[in-house]
Amino acid sequence: MQNTKQIPEPSKWEPKKYVYSKSSYAEIFKVLQSLRKDEIFCDIKLETDDGTIIYGHKVVLASACQYFHAMFTNFEEKDQDLVAMRQLDSSALQLLVNFIYSGKILVTEKNVQVLLSASNLLQLQEVKDACCDFLKSQLCPKNCIDINALADLYNCTELLTSSELYIQQHFSEVVEGDEFLSLSSEQVFKLISSDGLKVPSEENVFECVIRWVKHDLGSRKCILPQLMEHVRLPLTSKNYILTKVVKEPLINNCLKCKDYVIEALHFHLLNNSDDLIPFTQISRIKSRQYSGFDKVIFVVGGIGISANSSTEWYDPKINRWQIGPKMITPRRSVGLAVVKNNSVFAVGGFYNNSLHCSVDVLDLSSESPCWKPTIDMSVKRGLLGVGVIDNCVYAVGGFDGESCLNSVEVFDSVTQKWRMVSSMSTRRSSVGIGVLNNLLYAVGGYSGYSEHRLNCVECYHPSIDRWTPIAKMSVCRSAVGVGVLDGVMYAVGGYDGIEVHSSVEAYRPSTGDWTNIADMHLCRQNAGVVAFDGLLYVVGGSDGTSTLDSVEFYNPDTNTWTMVTATMNIARTFLGAVAIDRPRHFKI
Repeated sequence: MQNTKQIPEPSKWEPKKYVYSKSSYAEIFKVLQSLRKDEIFCDIKLETDDGTIIYGHKVVLASACQYFHAMFTNFEEKDQDLVAMRQLDSSALQLLVNFIYSGKILVTEKNVQVLLSASNLLQLQEVKDACCDFLKSQLCPKNCIDINALADLYNCTELLTSSELYIQQHFSEVVEGDEFLSLSSEQVFKLISSDGLKVPSEENVFECVIRWVKHDLGSRKCILPQLMEHVRLPLTSKNYILTKVVKEPLINNCLKCKDYVIEALHFHLLNNSDDLIPFTQISRIKSRQYSGFDKVIFVVGGIGISANSSTEWYDPKINRWQIGPKMITPRRSVGLAVVKNNSVFAVGGFYNNSLHCSVDVLDLSSESPCWKPTIDMSVKRGLLGVGVIDNCVYAVGGFDGESCLNSVEVFDSVTQKWRMVSSMSTRRSSVGIGVLNNLLYAVGGYSGYSEHRLNCVECYHPSIDRWTPIAKMSVCRSAVGVGVLDGVMYAVGGYDGIEVHSSVEAYRPSTGDWTNIADMHLCRQNAGVVAFDGLLYVVGGSDGTSTLDSVEFYNPDTNTWTMVTATMNIARTFLGAVAIDRPRHFKI
């Protein structure tokens, strides 16, 4: 019997498509690697200076490596089946060819230098970056100068910056090694003139200069005066100058160096600030700015696809985000605060649909910092605001699972207890908190009703335990970010019940008014805001549609916003963000 069924014709108005994607590329490359090892279908042989022959397929090498692509398409090697690979280590080339076929490579102390050289030549940036990451993880006082030289030789910008910072921060240990003695005069000039040099005293700088000069006295003696110009001799003690410096033969035999000694002694003889005025423009009397640790931006928790317990930190000097210590419990809408520059408090927040009254703390001074639980708040709070005054942590407003709160409690780090203080005049969740002149400001927020996104602001005076209203913002802002920079408080972005804002307002206590400043590049709500090194950083948040991993900063001198090229490892909204001193375990 004839089958009379027919396949329906596609609709002319609704064309159908079916796209199939193959996902087994790894299997294909395994086969290609096997063919290469068995020398099957190979159409190229790479010969190194030691006579090693490495087989391959031109199409595979060219597809993964720009160097080979150019070689096999534009140069005479395209018609050859044997190519001499001059000045390439055979073991490194073998590893790199294996990487092209497998996507894996093992970097070790023994091969990192030849791999860095070879990957730089072959323009395999992924391997070059892997070598730099490995070298960065291996930085120590004995090898940092050599690593810095490698970074400079192969134009590894991030590694160069990291190694320079490491040398500055470990100066006293670095100058004890023989590597220091091999530095050029330009490198020594650059090092000892740095304001960021971490050094117990200028005596260390003077002694390392003398040691470096004496290592090759014949050629280096003549540049001692230029070096002494960068030694901040007035900052050493008068006794050290008289007992050590003036008795050093190299100083006694140099007229210009004697001038620096006289200048330092004259400085010590001055008794009042008027006498010091002629010295104020001399760099040698200015203290170095290294304050123990560099600042970094620390970001905690939040929500992307789901609430998470991860943390990460950003170093603007190398423009990079790196992973930090994982929290005990995932938290979003968490309040974050820093106490005594060494303790980060994660206060309240949500995990899934559960509210926290718990508080975790990260002790940054610990040898191995990890999050630990501390004293719970008396009230469960999510979408709260947190601020610190006199090492006391204030938890302000928020949501307790049923209603928006106007209550406020404070944790005293001395007594290790929470206590309630006066309530705000307005219930506020998704509230922004700023601390300015030892006063606590509650900015905007949400009072619990759909139309009640707030533009009102109130100020808490701890000395009299009282809240007072101040000027209102020009627009309503819940989920607003607040930061304080150079005596000015900024209200950043937020949601007015209809749209997410990119606008920003600034409040100056001297005028008592809010003024509009330049808009951000992106609309943001529930973002982290951090005042940092004269700039105001805004981290992550949501634009109303997507969770953001981007960062931008505001420069008050130019009234402009700039996007940071490095994005967070995880897109986050409802996050906490603060500036902290880089702990010792936060490696560059």
